Amino acid sequence: MSSGGSSRAVIAALGANLGIAVIKFIAFAITGSSSMLAEGVHSVVDSGNQGLLLRGGQSARRRATPEHPFGFGRDRYIYGFLVALMLFSAGGLFALFEGVQKIRHPHHLESAIVAIVVLFIAIGLEGFSLRTAVHESRGLKGDQSWVGFVRHAKNPELPVVLLEDVAALTGLFLALLGVGLTELTGDPVWDGIGTCAIGLLLIAVAVVLVIETKSLLIGESATPEALARIEAGLLGPGVDRIIHLRTMHLGPEEILVGAKLAMPPGATLPQVAQAIDAAEERVRAAVPAARVIYLEPDLDRDRAATG
Repeated sequence: MSSGGSSRAVIAALGANLGIAVIKFIAFAITGSSSMLAEGVHSVVDSGNQGLLLRGGQSARRRATPEHPFGFGRDRYIYGFLVALMLFSAGGLFALFEGVQKIRHPHHLESAIVAIVVLFIAIGLEGFSLRTAVHESRGLKGDQSWVGFVRHAKNPELPVVLLEDVAALTGLFLALLGVGLTELTGDPVWDGIGTCAIGLLLIAVAVVLVIETKSLLIGESATPEALARIEAGLLGPGVDRIIHLRTMHLGPEEILVGAKLAMPPGATLPQVAQAIDAAEERVRAAVPAARVIYLEPDLDRDRAATG
């Protein structure tokens, strides 16, 4: 799947979060619920995060330059990392602080029914955003579990949107629980507890995103499926075997391939060049994302030593 599917999921999430943020802040102004304030800030942070993801996708499409000869594909990973940091600081830590303040200095809610209605509306909008992200992710997910997809996806936008949407829906149910228990028991401490739970949830999601995007920034190899196709493409007439192979994602849809190939001992220079060119063509046909390929011909010294 190209970045188009990612953009559709991000735009759907952005539209939903902007609408949700407005109604949450209106509900906070009416009810004074700290859960509503935390959820409103959460939606604003999510909206900013989706803006960052869109900016990263745009920046990654810039042409390569002499200073950056491999292009800017990793900008998408950098902006994904920034999203994780935003979710941790502006979302999780703020909600945790607000929840602690509400527990220490509780005050009763005004018009709790307004908060409950707003939360149900927000759940519907977030459900639409999650449905879009799930639909756009299925092509990349394949037979993996959803946890496996989030852990191994090379595309940062879809896992980010999926986790944000799941966290948002869970946070909405936590806010609903906090407001509901406050209304049922008359004890506003429950609203603060719900807010703290939202903060801890956002921090946990942010930590997962930091770990996964950090791995992408360091440089991950191609998937096992892509590696198998690359290996099959490298082997052919004029190539005895692969001595070693290294791959790395320069971006979600761009792979660097470096390999040393054992050539027949009696091959002439034109024959070696022809075999290398043919191997490159086979690899590009098998894995279109393999856009940067460096192949080094060599003699099979190990086989010669044992022969």
